[in-house]
Amino acid sequence: MKKSNKYKYIQGKQITDVDTGTRVYDIIGTRLPSVTTVLGATKNQQFLKDWKEKVGEEEAERITNLSSRRGTSMHKFLESHIQGVGYDDLTEIGCQAKPMAEKIIEVGLAPVSEYYGSEVMLHYPGLYAGSTDLVCNHNDLDTIIDFKQSNRPKKEEWIEDYKIQIAAYAMAHDAYYGSTIRQGVIMICTPDLYYQEFKIQDAELKSWKHKFLKRLDYYHELINDEKERTKPMKAEDFDESKNTNK
Repeated sequence: MKKSNKYKYIQGKQITDVDTGTRVYDIIGTRLPSVTTVLGATKNQQFLKDWKEKVGEEEAERITNLSSRRGTSMHKFLESHIQGVGYDDLTEIGCQAKPMAEKIIEVGLAPVSEYYGSEVMLHYPGLYAGSTDLVCNHNDLDTIIDFKQSNRPKKEEWIEDYKIQIAAYAMAHDAYYGSTIRQGVIMICTPDLYYQEFKIQDAELKSWKHKFLKRLDYYHELINDEKERTKPMKAEDFDESKNTNK
């Protein structure tokens, strides 16, 4: 795949915040919450709770871990293909992930004429950061692409957070690099090689950006509420007259 140096991407560092245990990015000395952290903290967890109750905690953990490992391997195959470097994974997980990556390469990446960056760390100054799988020219549009694995085909109403995530990356790219990202493409493949593709463009992409900003506001409300609850009492806050142990 042809590499273009249209954008000169800066590097950051992904770390775990010791106070909150959440993933943050250190970008030029500033710590910013990740897009996935924001979405994870503000999503409706009821569906996940219902699923865990249905299959059981142990089985839910097994499925989640397997999906995560398979997704990591699939991403590694795709990243290596895009960058033109050799890679193979002969483990059982790798043997499942490789044909999934090949399906995405065969169908999903066919319209990509050139790419600007793979596994790109992006940030909106002062607000948030994250890593997207691919920034490229897809059907003559500058595009953010995210690769996903799924145990079964997705209904469109199930992937709202995927759309919000990709819109957040597009907004960050435009804000820092002065670009005009007009399209986001979510490419999904299941272990039985069922491929799905969801596109958001222009006005629709803009609407998902607004949805992310609302979630970001909600995230900061939650964080501030948590800080208030855990804030230690100062000496001047202690009213001795209210001490009932006298």
